[in-house]
Amino acid sequence: MIVREGENEFILIEQHHHAQISGDIICQWKDSLFEGAAYRKSVEYAASMHDCGWVPFDKAPLWNDQKQKPYTFIDFPMPLKTFLYQYGIDEVEKQDPYAALLCSRHYEGFLEHETDEESRGFVTAERERQERLKRSIDVQEAAVLDFHYALLQLGDNLSLYVCLNKPGAKKEEEHPFFRDGLPVSAFELFPKKHISIYWKDSTTVIMDHFPFTTPIHITLKQKAVSKAAVATKGLLQSYKETPIQEVDLKISAM
Repeated sequence: MIVREGENEFILIEQHHHAQISGDIICQWKDSLFEGAAYRKSVEYAASMHDCGWVPFDKAPLWNDQKQKPYTFIDFPMPLKTFLYQYGIDEVEKQDPYAALLCSRHYEGFLEHETDEESRGFVTAERERQERLKRSIDVQEAAVLDFHYALLQLGDNLSLYVCLNKPGAKKEEEHPFFRDGLPVSAFELFPKKHISIYWKDSTTVIMDHFPFTTPIHITLKQKAVSKAAVATKGLLQSYKETPIQEVDLKISAM
């Protein structure tokens, strides 16, 4: 779950919906800049489905009693997190092995430096999966695979920028992930390791480098769960009773 805390409510966004926005973003990547075009549909599928393992968990968000707020994708308990990561990659592999290879690498990168038993076991298993998938689909061009992985990361980060920040936020109000801009260190086509990115207003995000065909229109689905309701009914019941809000946003060039 992606969580933004307001004065009187928690804004909750399901991980899978965030991933679908990521897929919508990558679908707009310019053809002329897309390396390994034969894999394009797989890359788009990976971007859209990389968080599908969260679906059953986000239907019933968990309360972090230590922090007195809902658990987020950042502080979610590691044993559950590695389980849902593996489950999600398994589901993607059933449909598209190349997309699963990208998702596996994506999640391995999150946990490769963790030292707990669950993370170590997950990383070992996913590295074995990656080698198996590479052999089965005969991946020969490492540079192309690296580019597709970087695309997945970019789509994920750009969608997270939209989800983690309050629309119209000033730079000093943004989530710490993005105070220096949007990370793009794996892309040679960008001159710096970060793209400058800002909220132009409450509906529009602008970027100084824009490798997409047209401005990207997205609809953000979220729930604004009242803190008062949580205090009286609990998080789960409050979440179920809160209607979905749809927020129309746009990502465009500066």
